[in-house]
Amino acid sequence: MEEGPYKYIRDGDGKVSRVIRIGTRKSQLARIQTDSVADKLKELYPEIRLEIVGMSTTGDKILDTALSKIGEKSLFTKELENALERNEVDLVVHSLKDLPTTLPPGFTIGAVLKRENPHDAVVLHPKHAGKSLDTLPQNSVIGTSSLRRAAQLKKRFPHLEFKDIRGNLNTRLKKLDEKEDFAAIILAAAGLRRMGWENRISQILGPEDCMYAVGQGALAVEVRARDADILEMVSVLHDPDTVLRCIAERAFLRHLEGGCSVPVAVHTEVKDCQVRRLYLTGAVYSLDGSDSLKETMQTSIAATDKQCAEEVDERVQRVGVTATKISGEAQDGAERLGVDLAKLLLSKGAKEILTVARQLNDAR
Repeated sequence: MEEGPYKYIRDGDGKVSRVIRIGTRKSQLARIQTDSVADKLKELYPEIRLEIVGMSTTGDKILDTALSKIGEKSLFTKELENALERNEVDLVVHSLKDLPTTLPPGFTIGAVLKRENPHDAVVLHPKHAGKSLDTLPQNSVIGTSSLRRAAQLKKRFPHLEFKDIRGNLNTRLKKLDEKEDFAAIILAAAGLRRMGWENRISQILGPEDCMYAVGQGALAVEVRARDADILEMVSVLHDPDTVLRCIAERAFLRHLEGGCSVPVAVHTEVKDCQVRRLYLTGAVYSLDGSDSLKETMQTSIAATDKQCAEEVDERVQRVGVTATKISGEAQDGAERLGVDLAKLLLSKGAKEILTVARQLNDAR
């Protein structure tokens, strides 16, 4: 039964409980990711009823164009947010890297879960088993739809060629295995691991070969900002280190005004010395990788005792994230770190590199 914006269900004993509806993309990976969040919520709140609502997004429907050419920042999220706005679902599970750094008014990221391996992985055509990017033959074609991956790898492996490949994970692997078009494809290690396809990973690309996308490997739960009860319910899913790393990464990208259509890459680490410190490396690239800027900065993310005792204002969002149970001081430090690193790169000419990259990409 529906009452106001919410849905309730009456069981055999006449007991009424609220149904929490979770929106997701229909792809197999999206369903696996959503189910993993639903399982965690059921574990924490055995009494709640969950219902999963699958829907197709623009990004799922446009399969013949490179993502960077479509130029829409919310390709995989808009339809899900529309359902959230119309109260058809109560929360939505996304890959954090699909979420723009500025969310539409009325929405917030209520949880960022513990990050899976954020690095990119090389998946080889079966005939190249045992090789690596280094040892693939001259002019081998590598499939990737990411300008970020292509820019870094072109510079690092000049003997290889790079071509767009679109579709979900299943489609891309099929294109690799069943045709002779590609010697290898580059995919996020996190998606392959969640699908149970770890055995297809031939090589994990470390930061010296290819830094990752902002938010890569982390799942985000998006909710209506005014839904205090849902916000409270999902907040227990937050992983503090992942939250701080992703706030820094998202602040860096937002200040650079980067998105899908420009090559921007990051690497973050939390180090436990005497004082916990967050390290952020950020870089921008020209499309062919020949021109680049890369810098690293760090900040303390240790909360003072005073801060720990304080309630964090739940109306405060940092780059779209609401995390009331994590030190506000640490979150502010992470956000400042991202902005400061972006300012440093901009002072060295990042704007020019990104503008040219954007223009060249539009002209392709």
